[in-house]
Amino acid sequence: MSPFYVTTPIYYVNDLPHIGHIYTTVMADVIARYHRLAGDRVRFLTGTDEHGQKIERAAAQGGVEPIALADRVVSRYHELWQELGISHDDFIRTTEERHAQGVRAIIERIHDAGDFYVDRHEGWYCTGCETFYTEKELEGDDKLCPDHGTPTEWKSEENVFFRLSKYTEPLLAWYRDNPAAVRPETRLNEVRSFVESGLRDLSVSRANLAWGIPFPDQPGQTVYVWLDALTNYISALGFGAADDALYRTFWEGEGTRIHLVGKDILRFHAVYWPAFLMSAGLPLPSTVWAHGWWLRDEKKMSKSVGNIVRPDHLVERFGADSLRYFLVREMNFGQDASFSDQAFVERYNSDLANDLGNTVSRLVTLSRKNFDGAVPQAPAEESPLAEAARTAVADYRKAMEDFSFHRAIEALWKLLSQANGYLVENEPWKLVKDPGHREAAGAVLWSGLEAVRVVATGLLPVMPDTALAVLRAIAAGDEAPGSLDALAWGGLAPGAELPAPEALFPRIDKEAFLEEVAASAGPAATGAGTEEKDDKETDGSMIDIEKFFETELRTATVTAAEAVPKSNKLLKLTVDLGEEAPRTVVAGIAKQYQPEEIVGRQVVIVANLEPAKLMGVESQGMVLAADVGGAPVLLHPDTEVPNGTRVR
Repeated sequence: MSPFYVTTPIYYVNDLPHIGHIYTTVMADVIARYHRLAGDRVRFLTGTDEHGQKIERAAAQGGVEPIALADRVVSRYHELWQELGISHDDFIRTTEERHAQGVRAIIERIHDAGDFYVDRHEGWYCTGCETFYTEKELEGDDKLCPDHGTPTEWKSEENVFFRLSKYTEPLLAWYRDNPAAVRPETRLNEVRSFVESGLRDLSVSRANLAWGIPFPDQPGQTVYVWLDALTNYISALGFGAADDALYRTFWEGEGTRIHLVGKDILRFHAVYWPAFLMSAGLPLPSTVWAHGWWLRDEKKMSKSVGNIVRPDHLVERFGADSLRYFLVREMNFGQDASFSDQAFVERYNSDLANDLGNTVSRLVTLSRKNFDGAVPQAPAEESPLAEAARTAVADYRKAMEDFSFHRAIEALWKLLSQANGYLVENEPWKLVKDPGHREAAGAVLWSGLEAVRVVATGLLPVMPDTALAVLRAIAAGDEAPGSLDALAWGGLAPGAELPAPEALFPRIDKEAFLEEVAASAGPAATGAGTEEKDDKETDGSMIDIEKFFETELRTATVTAAEAVPKSNKLLKLTVDLGEEAPRTVVAGIAKQYQPEEIVGRQVVIVANLEPAKLMGVESQGMVLAADVGGAPVLLHPDTEVPNGTRVR
């Protein structure tokens, strides 16, 4: 059994968990469950980050002590992880003594390496990120954080510094020699570029902060939250303790060490953390895997932005497994995805109620009715579905190993579709009416049931309770298989008694449900996308068809383009809409398009919007673009048409 260590970030306790926390933890759980079935010795860690100025301020605003706030939020994490079937082996809190012991141990090692010194630290600080930014990284005259869009504050104090710059070349060598060190590849390139641009030494302590771990031998200094927080990955294993058997097995051993993180904290995990470990003479993680963001209204969900989604109503109404399935299927791991109740219900009705639920019900009902309430006999010759199943299983396993989880689900659903096609082609409901074809009908039904068994087995890491319910529904056993060997074709025993079918996924009236959600939670609950503006709250609700046709989409030619001052995201476009005067349109495409690239191009403009100011520039419309992995791709006519032509 090979050691396999998978971790989530530890989550801030300044507020209750939301969809972003749920997603990372569900994906870590899927990975852990899969690798247990694969025969690995798995250790799955999650937890909470309870120190730092952000928590201290949140507690003060609530009129409670920081530990009281932490205890309250942590209890909700425990409840939610139980509701969602999270199978973690450990839950670390940075307020635990075992963690403080590990932090002191790594600081001692870094100190012995000569990588600490004391100096004055000045800069623009974002409390939400717990980090300093340079002038050029900030947006606008208000010095807004590039992640949260909230004002930063100037700080000047004497701190302990870590010689991060010393590790520029060792980090680049690590990326070069270990292509899987940071995934996906786009994130590896991003990190490598950041390091190649030159690393500055890092402040790793804060003055005048009571809520944190005191920095050893530095009176008045508290350990900086990232040096504190990142150490959880080894302190939870007993690093620095007398009993460090777990540390020696899961960190120092030859196994796999995977950190799952959101892309916004990649720098801390793929630059700072390995540099700390290099200084301390400790092994590095095998892979830092950065997934995308769940978006609402085209914005990253976060408390500071005020657009978070807590899908409690979905769990309560549809069960945890339905939400788990949606999260795994909907996001291409590593890219961004949009969350909405509408998308959830559509996926539920299509994939779960129709494809899986109806297939199980049809097969079980036909088999019970025509074969004495039992699983029919298997065909004498191998079913055509057998090879389809072997292909599906190979594709599924390859995708799971490569963290392409939506592809793994697609492989299973392709087999489900092939099973349905096989039923339609062979029409067992007709064959059973002819005694001479009864055996053939049984062979068709057994093959369909066996294909469902393979699909349900593959779903065990994603939908553990539902997968077991499906296996029980087709008489494939009362206990979940303990190995991926169960994916092999031929595991369904003929003659097993089939229980009376129950509706696994009752179909939902989408319109009625969305009306119910809107009535109980307001329009923002649906989370459909709208353009981000810096001075207006956008309505995230769905629009009806009449309002949609009120939108004027027209073609225009870009006649000039320039960067918006103090913004690394926005371009100011001058466009010819075939009107008497040109228009100015501000578009968030600067990271993908250079101004000179788009001058002369035809684009599609939303032409009847109220003007809005973005970074001080009045925008008189919106450029349409497709969202490809979170990056905009401009839409344009296939052939040149007169400017101002309406798009229908």
